[in-house]
Amino acid sequence: MEEELEKLRQKCLNCTKCSLSKTRTNVVFSDGIPNNKLVLVGEAPGFYEDKSGVPFVGKAGQLLDKIFASVGFSRQKDVYIMNTIKCRPPNNRDPLPIEKEACREYMEAQLEILKPKIILICGNVALKSLLDVPYGITKARGKWFNGPYGSKMMPIYHPSYLLRNDSREVGSPKWQMWQDIKEIKKVYESL
Repeated sequence: MEEELEKLRQKCLNCTKCSLSKTRTNVVFSDGIPNNKLVLVGEAPGFYEDKSGVPFVGKAGQLLDKIFASVGFSRQKDVYIMNTIKCRPPNNRDPLPIEKEACREYMEAQLEILKPKIILICGNVALKSLLDVPYGITKARGKWFNGPYGSKMMPIYHPSYLLRNDSREVGSPKWQMWQDIKEIKKVYESL
């Protein structure tokens, strides 16, 4: 598994299939532990991710780590983290369809190698890249969908959205995320 991922990473490092290859500082391939239980698919690298070459390292990543820790997960032991695209779009804009299509082979190959049992779909861009649903993340989050390789997929809020919505009241996005992560942990433990 790790050898196959490394070959794919090397291919990705040399990718020039879209214009983002000209503006990136680093390809952001993955982080965490390669495993067949739990994979998080995010949207696209941001400023800090582009600088470091590691997904989810800015404020949103720090919040994601806290969310994982709240149920005993860590990226070092339990979660493989990747994005739908591997290079940062200028000014953190949403990736264009042509950019998502150029990177799709890498995302699909990572999932094919890992064959995870649970795929967390983090944010609206990832939702639209992985599921064909007529609604956005606020309606999709917290629901289980059937995924490839017999996996279960759950859309969750992107941590950057949670940073902009600070309320923890019942029904708020942070409260909903807490419900979602507890449900994810329950299913994870049943595997």
